[in-house]
Amino acid sequence: MGPHASIVSTMAPRQLAALKASDPKMARLIDSTEPVDTKAWRRARPLGDPFSVLVYSIIGQQISGFAARAIAGRLTERFGGRMPSPAALLALEPADLKTVGLSRMKVEYLRSLAEHIVSGELQVDHLDKLSDDEVRAQITASRGLGRWTADMFLLINLERPDILPIGDLGIRSAVQRLYRLDHLPTPREVDGIGEKWRPNRSLASFYLWASTRQPPKPARLRAKPVGKSRPTKRT
Repeated sequence: MGPHASIVSTMAPRQLAALKASDPKMARLIDSTEPVDTKAWRRARPLGDPFSVLVYSIIGQQISGFAARAIAGRLTERFGGRMPSPAALLALEPADLKTVGLSRMKVEYLRSLAEHIVSGELQVDHLDKLSDDEVRAQITASRGLGRWTADMFLLINLERPDILPIGDLGIRSAVQRLYRLDHLPTPREVDGIGEKWRPNRSLASFYLWASTRQPPKPARLRAKPVGKSRPTKRT
């Protein structure tokens, strides 16, 4: 295992028990939700070298997953069936990048990301050796990559165990329902509520997402006591 713990390799019943003990409301959510398979969540997102993952994150901003995959597919076709290296992307004219379906702003974001890597400002191959906050600082220094992208990279790709994507709409909506709030909580409010889930906030995040995507497990019915039934009162 590397210098930072992995949620997949370290997840154990004791972590789930600790998370449930930290918050009665979270405990009820976990008990009413089907068990979470974190590996399945990871398989559902694009994985590869760090640059390719961040490129896909930019492509997917504010569009559907179907559209993002189509654009990513056209981009990889331009480079022989694989994502380009930072240097190869910079060698392509911005106008050529637009032909795969990218907006002008996303082309600028992609070029900014590639420039940060080529210059050495963003050392993507060493992100796994940095702390969570250091990873966020490195990623968000590039235009078009914000806190959400950094948190998702930490949670899904680096498998860090204590990540709560406070700006994620699904997380915020799940917290609103869980705590029966009369408003959608701000990222800062979610951050405050999630303090009690440390050091297992990644596990909490997976269950919050799961609670929005599947119906709760039916509550157990209490067995009726065996005995004589009361006679029906006649009128």
